[in-house]
Amino acid sequence: MLPFVPMVKGYFADDATRAERVQKLFDTIAPRYDLINNLQSFGLHHHWKRRFVALANPNVEDHALDLCCGTGDVSFALADSGTQVTGLDFSQVMLDYAKVRDELTRVTFQRGDALATGFPDNHFEIVTIAYGLRNLADFEGGLREMYRVAKPGGRIMVLDFGKPSFAPWRWAYFTYLKWMVPVFGKIFCRDAPAYAYIHESLEHYPAQDGVDQMLRNLGCHNVAIHRILGSAMTINYGVK
Repeated sequence: MLPFVPMVKGYFADDATRAERVQKLFDTIAPRYDLINNLQSFGLHHHWKRRFVALANPNVEDHALDLCCGTGDVSFALADSGTQVTGLDFSQVMLDYAKVRDELTRVTFQRGDALATGFPDNHFEIVTIAYGLRNLADFEGGLREMYRVAKPGGRIMVLDFGKPSFAPWRWAYFTYLKWMVPVFGKIFCRDAPAYAYIHESLEHYPAQDGVDQMLRNLGCHNVAIHRILGSAMTINYGVK
């Protein structure tokens, strides 16, 4: 049996050291992060990210902030539209890989905290976070920060793993995340526990419905949930 139990208390336990542990997790998996993403999603994450960026409707006059940018997939896709993009992540190792990929220096990458970005109020036309919100110590705080830095009329968007409402599909999906994804980590990175983080990070995360409600509570309009594969993946959208 793969050793999931040590990881459960090692990365996402809710205490003062959670952020530090999660940072170390992503520093560890950074070298194989893109490979595992391709394997566990069967390459579909590229399509989901393209859909995500298309919904953001970026243009050359926009300034976008991509939080928890990782190795830069969403940041680069936004920049392809001529948008001025700042990619922010708390893992310097992830950012180093992103900068290597950014041969044309299209994106400004910087290290920072998604809960306290340091940017001025009402600063960005687009604020995105892909596969990062559930990893924050305070997902509501992350959404409040996104709302704060977005300009009035700015698009606030979240792409992440969802929680399917159809019970048999939810069981199959969570079983895949709990048992099969760590197998990829074991085979390709010799670290099964690190790749069990996806399932664990979803356990206490309210997913698409909780994000939707929070966006409404913040006062966003045009709030919508775009469901992919029966809510296995979801895009939350709101306008400040």
